[in-house]
Amino acid sequence: MTNWLEVSLTVNGELAEAVADVLARFAPNGVMTEQGVKFINDEDEGTATGPITVRAYLPMDEKIEETQQKLEESLYYLGMIQPLPVPTFAPIADQNWMEAWKQHYKPIPIGKRLIIIPAWLDSPKPDRVAIKVDPGMAFGTGTHPTTQLCLALMEKAVEDGGWLMENGSPINHEPLTIIDIGCGSGILSIAALKLGAKVALGVDIDPESVKNSRENADTNGIGGELILGQGSVKEVLDGKFAFKSAPLVVANILAPVIIRLFDAGLADLIEPDGAIILSGILSGQSQSVIEAAQARGLRMNEKSQMGDWVALWMER
Repeated sequence: MTNWLEVSLTVNGELAEAVADVLARFAPNGVMTEQGVKFINDEDEGTATGPITVRAYLPMDEKIEETQQKLEESLYYLGMIQPLPVPTFAPIADQNWMEAWKQHYKPIPIGKRLIIIPAWLDSPKPDRVAIKVDPGMAFGTGTHPTTQLCLALMEKAVEDGGWLMENGSPINHEPLTIIDIGCGSGILSIAALKLGAKVALGVDIDPESVKNSRENADTNGIGGELILGQGSVKEVLDGKFAFKSAPLVVANILAPVIIRLFDAGLADLIEPDGAIILSGILSGQSQSVIEAAQARGLRMNEKSQMGDWVALWMER
């Protein structure tokens, strides 16, 4: 007996999370992604490469035709922003569901020390810092270039500041706090805590993001050291949360939003001599973000690019 209708689209990394967000509205068991891995030699741990296939599974119930029609309409409207391929539909037997899910979601190494792994797997690289995520969550799973760029720069910033964990303690023995604006799935805050941060504050205007962040934190064995709440820059500066500034601030949001947040006081969240990592920036918009940051007294430290996306590491 067929119980599920698989819908899949193969897109580039820039579109993967937007497509996943659409599919997640109709798939009760979430969304998964699949991407190729390039190996240089037998010792190479692999690098994610090529297009990404986004998959979701719709229950084959009495509403399946209506559900499929609404899903196709939603993809049509997304395709008006940027062209999408035609979705592929295939019936799937119920007993194949979990196995198919697990076969398609693979670990993603990031930078020198991090690796993102499915929640049900043990890390294939025990020497790396493992961040466990549930692929059923529609965003922040680490597949998008903006997330990967942000994680890699954050790792370097933590290392540069002497906060990397060594034998359970930060190398320079100074506590690191981090503020994550637009925390999404919480993946950046979780990574910072595992790299050496003592406390992270993650805020998002979407209550579902706050919920997803807590679920991912629980999966990673993280409790009260991750403070979560609904809000943005204004709420942090107004003292709604435990602290108003931090030596490291991260924001993986679209460029126009970042510029608006600078007007709202984003730079004031950074402690003197602290740093901010900005991602979610299209290359053609990066200069506008840099100018907005420099107008608030920030200077460029490093710029990274993957495809059309850019991440910035700036210091105060």
